[in-house]
Amino acid sequence: MTFGWSASRLHSLSRKVLDATGYRAHGHVPPLVIGVCGGSGSGKTSFCEKLVDFLGPDQVALLRQDDYYRDLGHLALEDRVAMNFDHPEAFEFPLLCTHLDLLSAGHQVAVPQYDFKSYTRTRIQRIVFPKPYVVIEGILILSDASLESRFHHKIFIETAEDVRYDRRLRRDVRDRGRTPESVEQRFKETVRPMHEQFVEPCKVRADRVISGEMPFEAALLELSSFLIQSHRR
Repeated sequence: MTFGWSASRLHSLSRKVLDATGYRAHGHVPPLVIGVCGGSGSGKTSFCEKLVDFLGPDQVALLRQDDYYRDLGHLALEDRVAMNFDHPEAFEFPLLCTHLDLLSAGHQVAVPQYDFKSYTRTRIQRIVFPKPYVVIEGILILSDASLESRFHHKIFIETAEDVRYDRRLRRDVRDRGRTPESVEQRFKETVRPMHEQFVEPCKVRADRVISGEMPFEAALLELSSFLIQSHRR
């Protein structure tokens, strides 16, 4: 099944706020926006969490593509399970773009929280405040032209398929209530083909490619210094 509704519909109060204000918060300096892309299980989350530590938690607003999965609560459970969650249409990228614009303008945003067991958004939202750096991680964030255009620096985490599969298997069974059989089936039917179609081609558009199979510390030290100097210019 595919996601058939329009992505351009009015999707949040945040969009109305941005349209109504149309200006930056007083004295606000726009943040440096960093996109971290890579295949499922490549190590993006670990890399971004370590990058936050390097730059300082009080300096970074962290956004995750997975929080912007479309809410499938209007569908029967069997129809939700049948969706292709590795296709760009599975995500509400217009809302993510709006949130980036709001943060860049000095406004806080209410980020949806997704329940991976029910394939629906919860009633809880995470408030994210504007910070000097905004880091966004996700498998498809470089596949959406509008979203990519908002990044000041793009990173691709490159990891071999067998390593990515093993990591995804452990995560989905441990954290998302999946069976090993269902993880293997989904990897073969959607994860691998969508990676080949949408994720891997994005590597050439990245400003730097970092191995997801090696310790991140050296790359993070160099990257953090680069970002700090870039933000001061």
